[in-house]
Amino acid sequence: MKIAITGGTGMIGQALSKRLIAEGHHIFILTRSVQDNTEHTTYVEWLTSSAAPERQLEGVDAFIHLAGASINDGRWTEERKQTILQSRIDSTKELVRINEALTTKPAVVLSASAVGIYGQDRHQTFTEEQPLPPTSDFLSQVCVKWEALAQPIADLGIRLVHPRIGVVLSNEGGAYPLMRLPYKLFGGGTMGDGKQWVSWVHIDDLVELFIFALTTNQLTGPLNITAPHPETMRQFGKTIGKTLHRPHWLPAPRFALELALGEKSVIVLEGARVIPKKALENGFKFRYAELKDALSNLEQTN
Repeated sequence: MKIAITGGTGMIGQALSKRLIAEGHHIFILTRSVQDNTEHTTYVEWLTSSAAPERQLEGVDAFIHLAGASINDGRWTEERKQTILQSRIDSTKELVRINEALTTKPAVVLSASAVGIYGQDRHQTFTEEQPLPPTSDFLSQVCVKWEALAQPIADLGIRLVHPRIGVVLSNEGGAYPLMRLPYKLFGGGTMGDGKQWVSWVHIDDLVELFIFALTTNQLTGPLNITAPHPETMRQFGKTIGKTLHRPHWLPAPRFALELALGEKSVIVLEGARVIPKKALENGFKFRYAELKDALSNLEQTN
């Protein structure tokens, strides 16, 4: 297949590209900073004044849309929040324009979202079938707009999937290296009151779920990219401690995290219990369904 990826230089994009190339697919990376092409990768300029990416993307079989400013960089000032939102608006509008311009449409577009769309809830369990709860939460509002902006792609007759990505566990970046560091230093413990949910997924399962979405024709709409067994933050921390053979004893209280991180502290202080119902019902087999197995693998390969 010929597969175009936006945000292809990020942690998820790199892992996906590596796996897809290993399967024999050709990857088109949409980027502002074009590099020299390789045997299996073509770099396509986009989101610049001179770019016309559709000229190089005719005949592409699928798009994977991951582009968007990181939610993890710096404090959430009003300027940073606008950057997070606007980057998703601009890139998704351009994704729609490209697909409208193509004479031969791709079979499928995976336009990323996140489990943050479900807001902050400690009591409900969320699957793809449930209506979204009303929320004023920043991340939820960003995800709602992000998904809505991609809807014109489905109106073109293209199969559109929204992978709602959970907390990705990887040694290459994301949350896990930061979460494990206090334990390595013998200072790990519960963040906040520990009752908040962490809906996580191992990077290998995430990659396989994306490929599953590319190749499973009956999948449309939201697809939760999470392991089937989310954990509370307290249990998550205890499992890190057991895996690293370190104590779980030094708590990080809510006020300290709010002081250190500002509004962004909601990422670790709140969450929702999200289950990958569609993936399970369609026969997907998780390699790392249990957190202890996921963390053990990461430590063995670190």
